[in-house]
Amino acid sequence: MNPINAGRRQFLQATGGAALAAGLGPLVTSGSAFGATSGGAAGAATGAAGGAAGAASGGAAGDSGAFGPVRQIHAGVLNTGYVEMGPVRGTPVILMHGFPYDIHSFEEVAPLLAARGYRVIVPYFRGHGTTTFTSASTPRNVDQAAFALDILALMDALHIRRAVLAGFDWGSRTGDIIVALWPERVKALVSVTGYLITNLAANLNPLLPAAENAWWYQYYFATERGVKGLTDNGPALGQFIWKFNSPTWDFSQATYDRTSAAFANDDWVPIVIGNYRWRLSLAPAEPEYAAIEAKLQNAPTIGVPTITIDGKFDPFTPAGDGSSYRVHFTGKYQHRTFAVGHNVPQEAPREFARAVIDADRL
Repeated sequence: MNPINAGRRQFLQATGGAALAAGLGPLVTSGSAFGATSGGAAGAATGAAGGAAGAASGGAAGDSGAFGPVRQIHAGVLNTGYVEMGPVRGTPVILMHGFPYDIHSFEEVAPLLAARGYRVIVPYFRGHGTTTFTSASTPRNVDQAAFALDILALMDALHIRRAVLAGFDWGSRTGDIIVALWPERVKALVSVTGYLITNLAANLNPLLPAAENAWWYQYYFATERGVKGLTDNGPALGQFIWKFNSPTWDFSQATYDRTSAAFANDDWVPIVIGNYRWRLSLAPAEPEYAAIEAKLQNAPTIGVPTITIDGKFDPFTPAGDGSSYRVHFTGKYQHRTFAVGHNVPQEAPREFARAVIDADRL
């Protein structure tokens, strides 16, 4: 390990320890995505055993009604927590959340799609909810490629050869990467805010002041004050971002609390801080992803059937009704704009579900 990466490991371990000291212990589900209870080794073992049984059952799910239960499955370097709904033989759809969000962004979308015969998978990303690393010694990598490889590993673990991918924020970026580099694994794509593959060189250039202002927390996280702020005030910070990102969404406290429970994960702070620092080239790229990143830095095009979505009131929506990223999509394509903010699937669940179905039919 080179000295730079060694220093990065020490930073991640330190921030993880700080999170633990602040009372942000590991999250262990009691079986429902609506309520999680914390526990020690015994609780973790119970959750893992229950998750393994759920995964082994193939998700016999036709699971309608409440969003859940959360299952667990070993996938690559992770023990991934996920909700599965719909018939096991249905066309797979993988729904991917962003920051500071979690699987509950899809709590209405998932049953809508399941009712239409889709096999719906909604995973927690690394560092979120019940998704944990299988080994304490596994590097907590934060490069954009790591999240894409996590989803591919989950697909392999669930014996899914090809799926419809749909997401927003971190989920859009992850879906874009998989489609660009492994198109044979994707039937169709729904991507909020279009093409979000990070170009590290371009990210070194400043945006116009108004756009820079919207990214205030990215720069906050570049400081040690930001690390302490996320560690000490994570739920409050997340709720503030929700209000900024979705100015017209009148969400309830209970709605936010269901999601903020997912931040009580030992790895949430280091994964979040590390990822935003990586995007600004303030954290080193991992050599194991060098070949993947070399391709991603060349802005690969996306050729599978795609529907892109913008939130009209999302502060991160670029001007031009999708025109700024249209060139990246070379296959069958549609663009839609909804009168909502950043968290499109939770603010406009029926419209988002309709986009998934329509993308599958393009």
